Amino acid sequence: MDRFFAAFSHRTASFAGQPAAFMLAFGVVVIWIITGPLFQWSDTWQLVINTGTTIVTFLMVFLIQNAQNRDASAMQAKLDELLRAVEGARNQFIGIEHLTQAQLEDIKAELEQLGSDEKGNHLPIERLIERR
Repeated sequence: MDRFFAAFSHRTASFAGQPAAFMLAFGVVVIWIITGPLFQWSDTWQLVINTGTTIVTFLMVFLIQNAQNRDASAMQAKLDELLRAVEGARNQFIGIEHLTQAQLEDIKAELEQLGSDEKGNHLPIERLIERR
């Protein structure tokens, strides 16, 4: 079941990001609008689009979240492998995604401090910005 859902969510999320998916959704909305006079702009006519969009949105949240979770896990594994393989890299960073937000903020602050001068300026970044 996991493999089926993973494959299905990946394909669905990929399709949802394509222009064809947008055009399909746009087409449905146009057809719905065109049929408005036919159904005399009734409450039922409005309920059709509201219910349809709610159902699609509800289901897409889970499919897209599944695809993003897998992508993030794969990316994290690749980064961990790079940390492990690169000489001089600090291996203690492997697995930090499991730390609390406060712990991650502390690490981020420490790294930013290491990357700046004594005044807290990020000189290499500032030079790049000035070039633009």
